[in-house]
Amino acid sequence: MPKQPVEERIKNFKEVALGYTPEMAIKEAERCLQCPRPFCVEGCPVEIDIPGFIKLIKEGDFKGALRKIRETDLLPGVTGRVCPQEDQCELKCVLRKRYQPVAIGRLERFVADYEFQKGELEIPEVQPSTGKKVAVVGSGPAGLTVASELARKGHKVVIFEALHKPGGVLIYGIPEFRLPKEIVEREISILEKMGVEIRTNHVIGKVFTVDELLEEFDAVFLGLGAGLPLFLNIPGENLGGIYSASEFLTRINLMKAYMFPDYDTPIKVGKRVAVIGGGNVAMDAVRCARRLGAEAHIIYRRSKEEMPAREEEIENAEEEGVIFHFLVNPVKFIGDSNGQVKEIELIKMQLGEPDSSGRRRPIPIPGSEFKFPADTVVIAIGQGANPLVPQTTPDMETNKWGYIIADPDTGKTTKKRVWAGGDIVTGAATVILAMGAGRKAAKSIDEYLKTGKW
Repeated sequence: MPKQPVEERIKNFKEVALGYTPEMAIKEAERCLQCPRPFCVEGCPVEIDIPGFIKLIKEGDFKGALRKIRETDLLPGVTGRVCPQEDQCELKCVLRKRYQPVAIGRLERFVADYEFQKGELEIPEVQPSTGKKVAVVGSGPAGLTVASELARKGHKVVIFEALHKPGGVLIYGIPEFRLPKEIVEREISILEKMGVEIRTNHVIGKVFTVDELLEEFDAVFLGLGAGLPLFLNIPGENLGGIYSASEFLTRINLMKAYMFPDYDTPIKVGKRVAVIGGGNVAMDAVRCARRLGAEAHIIYRRSKEEMPAREEEIENAEEEGVIFHFLVNPVKFIGDSNGQVKEIELIKMQLGEPDSSGRRRPIPIPGSEFKFPADTVVIAIGQGANPLVPQTTPDMETNKWGYIIADPDTGKTTKKRVWAGGDIVTGAATVILAMGAGRKAAKSIDEYLKTGKW
């Protein structure tokens, strides 16, 4: 897929990948073997009819292809961009045994963008009203999926979003150059045209409790995400210039710090930025820092082979001049006389036996500490469960990490008429896995609303 030239893209926040032309999309679609047993569908958490939509692209029926995707995925412009297809549908593609797999994600993105470019949004059919009302807490991938599935079934859906814009992690967590805001806004607008009501600036657990929602609604779905920043808990972590990835990315993405002074929410970024972590969030943060003019570094305690970030994101970061430091881990942060971070004390690591993640465990090498200068640090080592809703819903069980306990097949929690799904159940995972959980929960909620059986 064509991309913005490196020398241009490191100076702007516009989308890096430029998308297929119709001719390129048809040519790629022609590679699909239309397997009698499509393993690619088995690899998709929302079970998109992949051969079906690719066949329609091949025939030049781009609208039909999009309609086919939207049978199970209302956010194709999003999932086509941020899904880790290489670990899911494309991993199962039989062509992969000898060649490159079919570029399923890029084809999905193409048909979503084609509709947008033509200026014609097709609204999925909605069944007659059932008179039932469902509250969806959180407008991230899981919440949006539940809302779309239940709206189609004729149920009245109200989404409660804590922030001032809907979209959850899609809006505050993923940078413009990877997922433009207008794509998310366009796909959310379809939901609203289906009759879904979105109430922003509603922090559930403060404005209303879950019990209060249950007085008005027949069912409640909790798609809260995992928005609680995790820290290293090492000396000096409270120095100025040290951000959590959540704050750093929220200020840049949702509050548009990258457009200062047009938007009055600047973010202070020094000359030398160190991002601690090796996942997609770390890649997003370090690539933002690069665009804000900094010399940008990744500090990661394992080797490159163990990095959980998508290959494509690592490759883009390398092209953009990000400097990677492997097998090192922070021990403490050192400040200047003004209380601002100026150095990180790092220790060298070696890899031992695999741990529970299947990756080799990093082990510190005694006496190998050294100083690393940095005037801005972003900690991107994961997020935890925000305790606000569980704390105000005492009869709903959580596990020892604070995540809500829910049935993996139905999303049912231990509290009657309350379902949950996505990162608040599994811990931080992918957009498409949250959407898969949302589909399962929506099916269970619909069944309950029709039968009354819990």
